[in-house]
Formats: sequence, C-alpha cells, structure tokens
Amino acid sequence: MDTGLFEKLHREGLITDTSLQKVQTVSANRLFSLHAELKVILYLGVLLLSGGLGVLVYKNIDTIGHTAILIAIALVSGGCFFYCYRKKLPFSRYKVAAPNAFFDYILLLGCLTMISFITYLQAQYNVFGTRYGSATFIPLVILFFSAYYFDHLGILSMAIVNIAAWMGIVTTPLNILRDNDFSDPHIIFTGLLLGALLLLLAFVSRKNNFKSHFAFTYNNFGVHLLMIAGLAASFTFDKQYLLCFLALMAVAAMLFIQARQQRSFYFLVVITLYSYIAISYVVIRLLQTNHEMEALYALILYFIASGIGLVIFLMRLNKSLKKHDSL
Repeated sequence: MDTGLFEKLHREGLITDTSLQKVQTVSANRLFSLHAELKVILYLGVLLLSGGLGVLVYKNIDTIGHTAILIAIALVSGGCFFYCYRKKLPFSRYKVAAPNAFFDYILLLGCLTMISFITYLQAQYNVFGTRYGSATFIPLVILFFSAYYFDHLGILSMAIVNIAAWMGIVTTPLNILRDNDFSDPHIIFTGLLLGALLLLLAFVSRKNNFKSHFAFTYNNFGVHLLMIAGLAASFTFDKQYLLCFLALMAVAAMLFIQARQQRSFYFLVVITLYSYIAISYVVIRLLQTNHEMEALYALILYFIASGIGLVIFLMRLNKSLKKHDSL
C-alpha cells in the first residue's frame, strides 16, 4: 500500500492523525503472498525425492534386489496416478485449475517415477532390446496424455523433451549419438522438423481453442529449436551458408510478425537475438579476407555499431508495445 497519498492528505489537513496512523499500521503489517516461494519449494521437494530414491536404489542395489525396486517404483507411480485420477476435475478443452495445492506435484512425482520405472526396466532387463525408440515412445505417449488429461504445463514440457529424445533416436544413426556429433545433418534436420511441428501444434491449439494455454509452451520450444537448428545449418553447411541464412531470415521474419501480432515482447527479443547472431556470422564470413588487420578493425566497428543499434531497436520495440498496452 502506498501511504504517500495519505501523508499528503494529512499535511493538507484532510485526514486526522489517528486516521493516518491506522493507515500506516495496516501498511506496515500487511500480508504478502508466499505462493511462488511455496511452489518452488514443492517442486524442489519432488525433484529431491525422486533423485534421493535413485541414489538410495543405486547404493543398496545388492541388498534390495532389482525386482523389489521395480515393484516399489511402480507402486509409487501407480499410487500418484490413482490419486490424481480420483481428485481431478472434469476434463475440458479449456484451462482446468488444479483441485488442490498438492495435485500438480503428486502428478509430477508420478510421471518422474514412471520414467524411472521404464528406464530401469530397459537398463536392467533389456525389455525392448535394441528398439530404443520404443523405450522413449511409451513414456512420450503417457506424458502427452497426462499433460492434456490432467492439464499440466510442466508435464507438457517433459513430453516435448521426450519427443525430442524419441525423434533423435529414431531418425539418427546410433554411432552419431555415441560420438556426440551434434553437427551431423541428421540432428539438424530433426531439430528443424521438430521445431516446425511444435509451432504447428501451437497454431492448432490456438486456432481451435483446444488447450490454447499450451500454445506458449509449444511456441517457446518450437522457436528455440527452429532457430538453433537453423543457425547450426548455417555453421555446418559451409558451401550453402548464404542459402541457409536467407531461409533462416525468412522464418525469423514470419515469427517476428506473428510475435508482434500476439504482442509478445519475450518472443520478439528471442527472435531478434537469434537473427543478430545469424547476421553477425554472415558478416564475419564476408569479411574473411587476406587483409587481416583491416578485417579485424571492420569487425570491431561492426560489433560496436550493431550492439548499440540492437539495444536501441529493442528499447523502441518495448516502448511501442507498451504504448499499445501490450506485454
């Protein structure tokens, strides 16, 4: 509460000393929300619990036994899903609030332990054999179903990460993953495909008004994946870097227009920064000549001028959005 107005009124004699004192007392003892802090603590508690169970299992594997561990993990996961099924509110195509304060965290624990169960099953008993795609596809389906059925953005993020792992395993030769060769065209094309798919899902969610609040999460992952994969293509395909740059700029322009229409300063900043990196890379490539000192001076001037221009552009963009009641 801003007491400045009341102090001004008191100085002008419009309110009494007693009234001003009451206002100051209320302001000094006002309640403040701990909602965000409690959410962070609960999320950390779930992560620490799942991590602690993993450490406990790892250190006592010989005494506990694999079967007992699998049964225990399955019981925890099944119990969490059963609780969420019993407590959830009716399904709706629109946003559904959690029925209580602990619902989201119990669902998160259930999904984490479900992934641990399938991973442990594959690692210990090799249930899926060499079909590694199946070991990631099953959690993928469960996570997407849970995200929509229980309306949970955190689970949706886990599902998107899982689909990235599944597509990477399915479309990429195993030797590339073993060698950590992330500049391989398979990885780049997978990133481009997944980024475009996520942006399409965001568009469909918003267009059909079906869980439209999921659109931001889809857009967030999709924009970053698409732009990073586009930059990787420019860096990797040396002979076609200008073609990759032009394609990336076309995509960036489309995304920038969309973000401007949605009045999202966050996406405008993200797209602008990725575009700046792409433009800077092309400038560096074009300035690669035999005159090293001249090129170095030109690069220094470019980064000074472009850095100032970038800051001014973002400030004006933010001011323009605020002027139209955006953000």
